[in-house]
Amino acid sequence: MKKYFSSYWIRSAFYAVLQRFSLTFFGFVNFLILIRWLSQPQMAVWALFLTITTVFEITKSGLLKNAHVKYVSASDDVNQRTAIASSSFIINASISVAFIVFLLLCSGWLGTVLHAGADLGIALRWFIPGLVFMVMFSHFEAVQQSHLDFKGVFAGYMVRQVSFFAAISLHYLLHLPVSFFWLSLYMSGSIFIGAIVLFIYSRKYLTLQFSPTRQSVKVIFSYGGYIFGSGVMSNIFANLDQIMTAGFISNPASVACYSAASRINGLVDIPSYAAADILFPKSARAAAEDDSGKVKYLYERMVGTLLTFTLPLALFIIAFAKPVIVLIAGERYIPAALILQLYMMMGLLRPVQNQAANLLNSIGKAALCFWINTISLACNLCINYFCLRTFGFYGAVIGTLITTTLGTIAWYLVMRKQIGLEMPSIIRHMMDLYKRLYSLGMNTVFKQKNVIMRN
Repeated sequence: MKKYFSSYWIRSAFYAVLQRFSLTFFGFVNFLILIRWLSQPQMAVWALFLTITTVFEITKSGLLKNAHVKYVSASDDVNQRTAIASSSFIINASISVAFIVFLLLCSGWLGTVLHAGADLGIALRWFIPGLVFMVMFSHFEAVQQSHLDFKGVFAGYMVRQVSFFAAISLHYLLHLPVSFFWLSLYMSGSIFIGAIVLFIYSRKYLTLQFSPTRQSVKVIFSYGGYIFGSGVMSNIFANLDQIMTAGFISNPASVACYSAASRINGLVDIPSYAAADILFPKSARAAAEDDSGKVKYLYERMVGTLLTFTLPLALFIIAFAKPVIVLIAGERYIPAALILQLYMMMGLLRPVQNQAANLLNSIGKAALCFWINTISLACNLCINYFCLRTFGFYGAVIGTLITTTLGTIAWYLVMRKQIGLEMPSIIRHMMDLYKRLYSLGMNTVFKQKNVIMRN
């Protein structure tokens, strides 16, 4: 086992997939509790709360974490590493303060625009402590990944998710009344505990020096500025169907159905997000070494590997969407079955887009990624608007599927020009992995059969 964990890929993949799995698994379990505990209007409020806070945090991470990882992992100069880490922390805290001020001033307005009432404002305002703790959490996460260490990130996310699960489970078992005040505070507390765990794992990488420099801030913004903008566009794109549905359809149950399908859809995306965390530092180093052949190989291999596991799972859920929805969310959410099927179709296209965007950012072509995401978002807004007017409840997901399909074609053409991407190579990686998995399975069966025969 020690021999296998000496490999960067195996060690990183193990912890990255575990981290993503724990994040999605406990998020899914928490969803199972809440969807049976909250009414559909309350579930819609919680879904919008998670959308707003998640879009903010992932977008901020796009500016800071990628730049932090790129420049620290590629440098052996301790002073430069310290300057980048310190400057990243300053920007992190400043953006969070600006968002907190926005919530204090505009959370009530958001509740009105999204037909969520006063509850959305309550949930957002009482999550402000969580936003403060998230500054530390995200900083220590970037420190871990910049040193190519994923163990602490897994531990931090695991403890964070388990803490929130324990809190809402106890609240549920004690039959206490539903309160967005308590839900927000529970989430804030879980982030605080997770940040402590991440700090413990990150101590060996911390120099205990705080030396931000104007030059480092400029470096982060010059590299991360486009990534920040790209993150804003891509994260709004990922949640636009729920946001536009909330704005166009006043019935909160509509957003609750989209949220239910989205949670199940998140299971398919576990490998894709884990792969992005692994691929980024490797492709950044390959680009720094001017090894274009390796960059191409890394992308094709990663996409092929992801599709190997995504394809059978997506096809299964497409075939049995209605039973899956009833089993997980209950009969109230049967209208979400078609949404889930269309989400799964998009899930087969997302690895190409997600890994392409991640790779362009890692090799210093963040501006190109930004403009592609901006055009995609503009198209999605227009197509979703037309589809919501035409198809009503299902309009947003139909529009997003159309945009995602067109976007995948565009990403393929861009990557073909940038790195010489070849679709047959991706298919070949898929077939090779299927053969290896088949051989592994057959060998396991024969070994088990021989053991039984000897006994």
